[in-house]
Amino acid sequence: MGKRRRVDERKAATSGRSRRQLVLGGAAVAALGGGAFAVYTVFGAGASADDGSAGAEAVKSGPLSAGEVRTAATAFLTAWQKGTVAKAAAATDDAAAAKTALTGFTKDAHVKDVTLTRGKRAGDKVPFTVKGTVSYKGTEKPLTYETALTVVRAKKDGEPVVDWRPSVVHPELDEGDRLVTGEAGTPPVKALDRDGGELTTKKYPSLGSVLDGLREKYGKKAGGRAGVELRIVRADPADPGDAGSDGKSSADSTDSAKSGNSTKSTKDKAADKTLLELSEGTPGELKTTLSPALQAAAEAKVAATKRASVVVMRPSTGEILAAANSSSFNVAFQGSLAPGSTMKIVSSALLIDKGLASAEKVHPCPKFSSYGGWKFQNDDKFQIRNGTFKASFARSCNTAFISQAKKLDDNSLTLEAQQVFGLGLNNWAIGVSSFDGAVPVQRDAPMAASLIGQGGVRMNPLNMASVVSTAKTGVFKQPYLVAPSVDGRTLATAARPMSAAARTQLRELLRYTAAAGTAAEAMSGLGPDYGAKTGSAEVDGQKEPNGWFTAWKGDLASAGVVQEGGHGSESAGPIVAALLKAGSGG
Repeated sequence: MGKRRRVDERKAATSGRSRRQLVLGGAAVAALGGGAFAVYTVFGAGASADDGSAGAEAVKSGPLSAGEVRTAATAFLTAWQKGTVAKAAAATDDAAAAKTALTGFTKDAHVKDVTLTRGKRAGDKVPFTVKGTVSYKGTEKPLTYETALTVVRAKKDGEPVVDWRPSVVHPELDEGDRLVTGEAGTPPVKALDRDGGELTTKKYPSLGSVLDGLREKYGKKAGGRAGVELRIVRADPADPGDAGSDGKSSADSTDSAKSGNSTKSTKDKAADKTLLELSEGTPGELKTTLSPALQAAAEAKVAATKRASVVVMRPSTGEILAAANSSSFNVAFQGSLAPGSTMKIVSSALLIDKGLASAEKVHPCPKFSSYGGWKFQNDDKFQIRNGTFKASFARSCNTAFISQAKKLDDNSLTLEAQQVFGLGLNNWAIGVSSFDGAVPVQRDAPMAASLIGQGGVRMNPLNMASVVSTAKTGVFKQPYLVAPSVDGRTLATAARPMSAAARTQLRELLRYTAAAGTAAEAMSGLGPDYGAKTGSAEVDGQKEPNGWFTAWKGDLASAGVVQEGGHGSESAGPIVAALLKAGSGG
């Protein structure tokens, strides 16, 4: 930590010859004209001049005092503001990483004339404001933002040091991210809806990450010219195979069935983010498939519901007409959540193809069904005596599916999902980053749980809108936001169409559920060319399950989820039904 001395705050004022000032709790620490620092640290009340005095062999421990926190924060901020990067880095618990980041702040981000103003300490955390000037090839702009640091004890000697994190430099930096000023990585893009109107976050708040993604992918292809900007250049993900998930939810049961599986966390590379535009570029134009009317309606619906996400698409073509979220994360495209009983659409197609179920044939629906050591049950432990498979599907009977697990191979559901519904192959190319669903091969109880949207099955509204679209048409059409003709990309296809028997019966199952099953109330008045499926998925740590709903009407399909929404018929159902009604003009 070096030598330190007690200083009366009243003596910290310096002459007007100082070139740079650090404002710390009302005291000014300034560089003198000769370049030397008159004051390096400012001690608060209770700080000791002989803190860490010579001869103390034991490693300091225990809670940090207010003086220690202020002293450590001041030493770091003073050195950073002065430009003595090595000294600032040495005041942290990771000198190498801190030195790299602080050097990049000057050399890569091109920030000069830095002033750091310390805010009010809150325990071991010290907020501060960063002010400076971003300067690049004769173009300058002021930069101001707030961030914070936390003081901890160094492992080696227990001295107070700054807990190094990239967010100390900027609150939006994560591990491996960099601040860079220069010509924009990609030119700006003027994204258009299908009618030629401009898509902006002011009009459509949910589209922030989508517009960032469109710029990153199509900026150089849309004919624009890059400007100069300060931006965050994101690090590549640690595991490129784990793409497109929020990685936060762990769903282990649906429709009150019992399960113990957890979610596999996946991560996709976030888009680079512009923080400050020094000079404007010339945007290129990029047309999308979004419907302005449906996008506006979707935004309004999710804004009125906490943690809601929805997608609307056209089954005959795969065009995405709307996508909206009530949170900042794009759950609609990148979420990875257990889909609950909406997965029974895929499972039903499998059972029909295997000859294990038929819409009008009697099918077991007991209160309980065990497999692989787990005991599964229906919502409220209901049962259907001598009922048909159609009745079980419409009422979302879990045991009707669990009872068939022993007759299936471990990979049966995985193959049906991949080969017929185009899921889980990580090959969708919709125009921005997306998660394509996951239906991993499992065995024993988790395999059975997958049949009812549990186990390792993970989906999002885009995936489930695609699933109900495939059920409607009998052929998988990969959803897309930007036409493949724009960049010549190849859309994903399924290995085979749905069998004629599965298509006919599955459409009947979905129609009956919309007319007389769990989806009837939400879909009231939308028939006759319609079909729907509800679902709910309990999540560890949540009082209420996630509510799912997916449906079609005519040549429109939609799916939505409301996290902690309860039953899908009551939470996501009204959102999906309202959008289908709006899109069909009725």
